[in-house]
Amino acid sequence: MKKIFTIITVITLLLSLQHSNACTVIVAGKNATADGSVIVSHTDAGPDTKLHVVPGQIFPERAMTPVYWGMVDSGRPLGDYGDTIGFIPQVRETFSYFQSAYPQMNEYMLAIGESTTSQREELKLDLSVCKQIMTVEQAQAFALQRCKTAKEALVLITHLMETYGFRPSCVGESEDLVLADPNEAWVLELFSVGNDWTPESGKPGCIWAAQRVPDDEVLIIPNWSIIKEIDLTDTENFKASSNYMQEAIDRGWYDPASGKPFIWQEVYAPIAREWATSRFWLFYSQQAPNYTEWPNRYSTDPFAGDEQYIQFVEPLSLYPFSVKPEKPMTVQDVMAFQRTTFPGTLYDKENAPAWYYPGPDGKMVKSDHATPFPTADMRKVLKINRRRNVSRARGEYGMIAHLRGWLPREIGGVYWFFVDNAYTSAYVPMYSGVTDIAECYKRYDPAVYDDNSMRWVVDFVDNLLYLRWQPAVKDLHKVRDPLEQAFFDEQVEVDKKFMDLYEKNPKKAVKYLTELTIERQEKTLKLFQDFRIHLITKYTNNKQGI
Repeated sequence: MKKIFTIITVITLLLSLQHSNACTVIVAGKNATADGSVIVSHTDAGPDTKLHVVPGQIFPERAMTPVYWGMVDSGRPLGDYGDTIGFIPQVRETFSYFQSAYPQMNEYMLAIGESTTSQREELKLDLSVCKQIMTVEQAQAFALQRCKTAKEALVLITHLMETYGFRPSCVGESEDLVLADPNEAWVLELFSVGNDWTPESGKPGCIWAAQRVPDDEVLIIPNWSIIKEIDLTDTENFKASSNYMQEAIDRGWYDPASGKPFIWQEVYAPIAREWATSRFWLFYSQQAPNYTEWPNRYSTDPFAGDEQYIQFVEPLSLYPFSVKPEKPMTVQDVMAFQRTTFPGTLYDKENAPAWYYPGPDGKMVKSDHATPFPTADMRKVLKINRRRNVSRARGEYGMIAHLRGWLPREIGGVYWFFVDNAYTSAYVPMYSGVTDIAECYKRYDPAVYDDNSMRWVVDFVDNLLYLRWQPAVKDLHKVRDPLEQAFFDEQVEVDKKFMDLYEKNPKKAVKYLTELTIERQEKTLKLFQDFRIHLITKYTNNKQGI
């Protein structure tokens, strides 16, 4: 059995490589947004894209609840969260929440964004021998079941990690969480403690630090630690485990006698990599262009990305924990960033030299097949770099939580959700109080195509776009963008209708939101189902010449 478990663990880690270093989190405090809301987003989560509402429940006293391993994996039936690897005490009452690979929001507008980060090799675990059992996705589920605020979630998750041990589920790496409610947001960073820890040791089962997001600032987590110096005397803005510095001292990574400051980010994370710094650069240079003299990585020259002499290798210290944006952020701004493919920069794969050929007049023409998402074989044949976009064609799902504290909790939390690839998929709003969602979002088996699975239908369209990417993706955006815009345009009316119903009968108001959510999701499914016919008819290979 131990050998079988080891094999399963290795397979799980290999599959996790497909989505590690792929989760981008954007956060905006309530005074940094256009409407006074808190916004937190998360893209490219775990491969299990199925989504459903888990209703709140009442449990008997002294009940226990399982701790699962494998929650992020795809291919299991809805409601199967993996193997049980332990138990913890259950609470008397749990809250309703949206369950996915990385659970993200509950009925009280508590929202969580996740991003896998890198940690030093010495901290990584051998899952066949370690005693840690608490994955970050399992801790997220427990927090959404039990907590109403970001601070409550911070206390619970850190308690779970210290008591039961942090068990990384994504290629053995560390994790960042953003815990947000309508009033504030906190960044929580978790690192492993190695294989020697046991629950009986009395020592914390992880190394963690947390920092509050300033209300008037925004930040990005691009799969990299962002907390720098920690001031535990500032209890309103910083918290940390008792071993947050001692582990580094004991391992020889920090010497207090050196006189140098303890920089959390530098001590526990390895040397930064370009897939993280590129997103740091793009976000902060866009949100606060006058903050500092940012590296200039803009160019329309197809060959610029291969020119080493114009590329900066900047210190990670250039990028702040958070920054005050030069204009307030909106949900649409976050959507646009989470969909970006670095157009007009050195990282723009859609502008690679291989896509150009001489036209009849001798001028270079860009091929209609040019795509920002070249497949692995396309990159090898055409010699295109593998630099990471923000949006990913091989994504899984993502969300934007729009937390509006001035409205009742049932409608105040707007949960914008997409499946597959943010660039080609559609964000559809749900609400924190809904009791159900459309069947098409609950279905996905990667081994069997399903025409009533939103993930599969979007993936179908995504594949057909390769027939002639440049004009085809424009056709898609012409039908998708108005759909999304209508959701925004209707929000004032939706809020008003809900409030009118809520004053008379709260249950009818929630029923209205649930029915509206399902109607919109089914409408979105139909749009993508119909669009496949347009693509194959207009761009069939029969029309492309031989």
